[in-house]
Amino acid sequence: MRAAYYETNGPARDVLKLGEVETPRPGPGEVRVRVRASGINPSDVKTRAGTTRRIVFPRVIPHSDGAGEIDEVGPGVSAARLGERVWIWNGQWKRAFGTAAEYVVLPSAQAVRLPHTVSFEIGACLGIPALTASHAVALAGLEEGQPVLVSGGAGAVGHYAIQLAKAKGAFVISTVSSAEKAARAKAAGADRVIDYRTEDVAARVKDHVGARGVERVIEVDISGNAKLIPNILAPKGKVVVYGANAPETTISNPFFISNGVSLVYFIVYELEPAEREAAIAEVSELLDSGWLETAIGAVMPLDEIVAAHEALEAGRVMGNLVLTVP
Repeated sequence: MRAAYYETNGPARDVLKLGEVETPRPGPGEVRVRVRASGINPSDVKTRAGTTRRIVFPRVIPHSDGAGEIDEVGPGVSAARLGERVWIWNGQWKRAFGTAAEYVVLPSAQAVRLPHTVSFEIGACLGIPALTASHAVALAGLEEGQPVLVSGGAGAVGHYAIQLAKAKGAFVISTVSSAEKAARAKAAGADRVIDYRTEDVAARVKDHVGARGVERVIEVDISGNAKLIPNILAPKGKVVVYGANAPETTISNPFFISNGVSLVYFIVYELEPAEREAAIAEVSELLDSGWLETAIGAVMPLDEIVAAHEALEAGRVMGNLVLTVP
């Protein structure tokens, strides 16, 4: 089969290769998926670069998200799954071979039914972004009318998080970095949008919800935004963190202690089974209803994987980036 792969960490242009590799066969409890679309996430490019973890396999086929059709099943898996359209989660998490290939083999549970009304390109955006947003909103415990700040509302996770928070009835404020991104966040349902590059975020938040501030924050970069939190978060507030752009974060202990602030971290790859099931169920229900909107920023062919990784790293793509697999 044709696949993209790397055998050492480094810049995309230096280490990513395209070529023929052995086509995998499913083992007990596994399915093989003919991949039609492969989603690229920030964690994929960081893993390839070696900034978050170093390569531990002789060869890695990257990307954890994808979508396609089940074309072969292993022992113990019902033959009724053959031909089923599916989306994939944790395709390359703690495994060597992900979705940047014509085929991927993985446990049957990691291939989730994809409605016929939903494209493979959208299916390739669900494993990390949609499940992260679902679990973040669940951890926030949002109530009707509760004010929440979703940072980076035009990003892949933030775009979904705005929609899911609105579904809970929350009053959603989102931060963005441009007029184009503001439009994207508003289209997702944000009640108020703040451009952090041109506006005073703390002042604007209080303009919108009063001096008390927001009761919840869903945070994409705690290392970059930690200093903002004491200026916008209400007493007994909660910050749900799913990302950081630096290895360490400095927080205001006096504020967090005296105000009883909860700081909750998680990584979508390591959800507990019940948490995973709840997130998958929510995303599946919304897909079936046609309610969930996916913001795809770019679609490129697998052969352009180097350019795709570089575009994501450089921040040239707003929303999800997907590779099609011919």
